[in-house]
Amino acid sequence: MKVEMLMTSELITVDRDASLKEAARRMIEAGISGLVVTDANGDLEGVITEADFVKAESDRRAVKRARLLRWFGQAEAGIPDSERKVGDVMTAEVVTLAVGSDHAEAARLMRRAGVKRIPIVDVNDRLVGIVSRSDIMRAFARPDSEVIAEILGHVMGDVLWIDPRLVEVRCVDGNVVLTGRLETRTDATLLESLTRRVDGVVSVASELNWAVDNTELQMVPPPPQFRGPNWP
Repeated sequence: MKVEMLMTSELITVDRDASLKEAARRMIEAGISGLVVTDANGDLEGVITEADFVKAESDRRAVKRARLLRWFGQAEAGIPDSERKVGDVMTAEVVTLAVGSDHAEAARLMRRAGVKRIPIVDVNDRLVGIVSRSDIMRAFARPDSEVIAEILGHVMGDVLWIDPRLVEVRCVDGNVVLTGRLETRTDATLLESLTRRVDGVVSVASELNWAVDNTELQMVPPPPQFRGPNWP
């Protein structure tokens, strides 16, 4: 499933010059754990997440201790007095994915980069949406009826050109069972293989059989009169 089918396109963003309090308010009101940071043109500048707030709070407590030491005359310079902004704590080096990427690619990137959300950009690197872990999970939580419909309609009908009436497809909680008789063993093998790639499929049990095992067919040499001069 393509990420644009899962992503959130109506983004809640924040400017890098906004206060941390404003960013926190937007996250709480929206019930989300992260915000995309954009500039005045809507270009991606970074993201700010709950983890960034935790780090900011840790730094703030360290500043308070330092101010106390300064009051006692044991520390002097290096203590910021102004309120911290989003740009001070956001993550600027953001991994992105292009429109057209597969949800499995997004899942691998999230795991590899250790992030919970990935901004989606178009061919001009313009921000068009964001996909989160919960969005990815929706691809694996499809109703069984949708899984069956895709196997019968798309995999068998559009890709393999197999009459859907030849196969019974059962699906319970993403566990698919294929039963029927096809023309060739290759058809059965391809159907099982492509079914495993359908979004929402957890496992596939094949009870398919076939009329012809075309994987064991042998080439029959032509009659002598049709053999060329280089025939072995």
